[in-house]
Amino acid sequence: MIVATTDSLPGHEIYECLGLVHGTTVRARNLLRDVGAVFRTIAGGEVPEYTKLVAEAREQALDRMVAEAKALGADAVVGFRFATSEVAKAAAEIVAYGTAVKLRSHG
Repeated sequence: MIVATTDSLPGHEIYECLGLVHGTTVRARNLLRDVGAVFRTIAGGEVPEYTKLVAEAREQALDRMVAEAKALGADAVVGFRFATSEVAKAAAEIVAYGTAVKLRSHG
């Protein structure tokens, strides 16, 4: 499955648009991770506990979007983006979305 942020793919022709696909996950902070993270926020710099949490959430949302596209018979997702929003004080929603398309390869 090709996933691209662009609206076209070099060497391929989009011959059918299957529509919007998305994958969503909501993740909450973990109290045990927060203890270590509090000390890092005081000292400054990267907070690896939260970096890992966000990376895992993005991967899960991306995997869900790709699964939806495959279920439609798509060859690719174009115009791919991530969006985030706060759902609750300690929980964030990550959405992966794009347009599922059928491709024809050129040479």
